[in-house]
Amino acid sequence: MAGVPEREDKVSLELTEEILQSMEVGLAFRDYSGRISSLDFHKASSYVVTASDDESIRLYDVSTATCLKTINSKKYGVDLVCFTSHPTTVIYSSKNGWDESLRLLSLNDNKYLRYFKGHHDRVVSLSLCSRKECFISGSLDRTVMLWDQRAEKCQGLLHVQGRPATAYDDQGLVFTVAFGGYIRMFDARMYEKGPFDIFSVGGDMSDANVVKFSNDGRLMLLTTTDGHIHVLDSFRGTLLSTYNVKPVSSTATLEASFSPDGMFVMSGDGSVYAWSVRSGKEVTSWLSTESEPPVIKWAPGSLMFATGSSELSFWIPDLSKLAAYVGGRK
Repeated sequence: MAGVPEREDKVSLELTEEILQSMEVGLAFRDYSGRISSLDFHKASSYVVTASDDESIRLYDVSTATCLKTINSKKYGVDLVCFTSHPTTVIYSSKNGWDESLRLLSLNDNKYLRYFKGHHDRVVSLSLCSRKECFISGSLDRTVMLWDQRAEKCQGLLHVQGRPATAYDDQGLVFTVAFGGYIRMFDARMYEKGPFDIFSVGGDMSDANVVKFSNDGRLMLLTTTDGHIHVLDSFRGTLLSTYNVKPVSSTATLEASFSPDGMFVMSGDGSVYAWSVRSGKEVTSWLSTESEPPVIKWAPGSLMFATGSSELSFWIPDLSKLAAYVGGRK
């Protein structure tokens, strides 16, 4: 797979409410025999990787609308998957109930490069640092582990009192661990000293699902099983807004994603919704009969997002709707 296509750096169109409202599925892959549990965009190429309950890991090139490779993980199962800095190397978590190791896998030749052993229950959160070779994982065994991709043993261990959600900021200087109604902020270089700040999410004590930083690091979001998506100022900890969808089951994960500019938040409970961070109001929605929350990710620096459920869909602006909108303004 030589000559990995590089991603365009700049977005030619600014993401507006009108463009968001025009977006629809431009490309879909419907050949899954299980629900998609995770997906990730590579930051510097046009590659996408998915993990599915059908125990497959699939690599796509969005620029050519092709599935490049399917790798089956029948022995271990697969739940969460993330790209490393290399576009054909991923880290993924198991889903078999007896081996909770994380695995560094080369998609080129389907070889395991390293195993990361330490967790004793399902890994429910996985975040890679985009600037360094480190990553962080959170498990239902109530531990959060810090890892270096080059070493099998964990580099740091934190004990938590609940299901943890974890994330690095884009610079890799700060990571956050959310559980039990609070978000704890750690300095990645001095995490042993404990959190340097603790933010409340307004009394929502339900289990944390995912926590994420916006690309510029100024905002963060936290989703919970009660169906809340909280958006906070990541410096002050101020709760800016809370969006609500249907509560999710304990086995599901409520996903959410910032748009690349941090101006919009997407989430869903089967249907998909978009909110404006500035106004706090819903901008648009795409209703569905699906009952489980989809995986949702924005493509880095692009006017495209992906959803994963029983199929993989890529959403892009419908230019004909935009042309009609522009025509209506004249």
